[in-house]
Amino acid sequence: MKVTALLTGRGNNTLKDKNILEVLGHPVLYYPAYAARAALTVTEYYCSSDDEGILCAAEAEGYKRILRPAQLATPTAQHIDAILHALTEIAKDTEIPDILVVLLANNVTVTSEWIDTCVRMMSEDMTISAVVPVYEDNDHHPLRGKRVDENNRLQMYECGVHGKISTNRQDLPKCYFLAHNFWVLNTKLMLAENGNGQQPWSFMGNNIAYYEIEESIDIHKEADLLIARNWLLRNRPGMLLDQQDL
Repeated sequence: MKVTALLTGRGNNTLKDKNILEVLGHPVLYYPAYAARAALTVTEYYCSSDDEGILCAAEAEGYKRILRPAQLATPTAQHIDAILHALTEIAKDTEIPDILVVLLANNVTVTSEWIDTCVRMMSEDMTISAVVPVYEDNDHHPLRGKRVDENNRLQMYECGVHGKISTNRQDLPKCYFLAHNFWVLNTKLMLAENGNGQQPWSFMGNNIAYYEIEESIDIHKEADLLIARNWLLRNRPGMLLDQQDL
């Protein structure tokens, strides 16, 4: 079973250079890159980016560079297109992996143990199309969501719901959101199903297993850097090599 890590990040972001901004003495992408390198199940490492700073930082962690075309690095570009481009480039270097671990460069909330657990879940059942971390968030439950109608008034966003809906999040069915830290993908199924899976991440297929975590921290603004720092201090103190920052 061949398992490859693909670290993904682009340079054109609202928060400039967010993937390589420093958190506790390391660039943000160091943390997902390190987690995959320490995972027992992953044997190859690549980074897809249009940005030289990201590629250099990833190379420093043992990742082979894949220069992403400019058209795949715009704010409107789709993640799947960057993934497929990377697989094409990987195929020039070696065999396409059975399992692809896609790492998002702007998220530090990932551990090697989580990666290994998700990869093993898939390797034990290759009918699974993806294994993805999720977190529970009933505060943003779809049954509580609203939309604006043609009269500029609020209406229920979830159409076709009947009966009473409690205002208490504890009374609602559990609602999970996809974490944007890493995704374990069944490469062959992804290519065969050709984007016919569950929306909006249709490349994940229709037989998706989950791994529940407490939280996922995407870095999109400066305040997120502090939240990420605090998470690392609580959860990954062994990774932090620069004790002066503590």
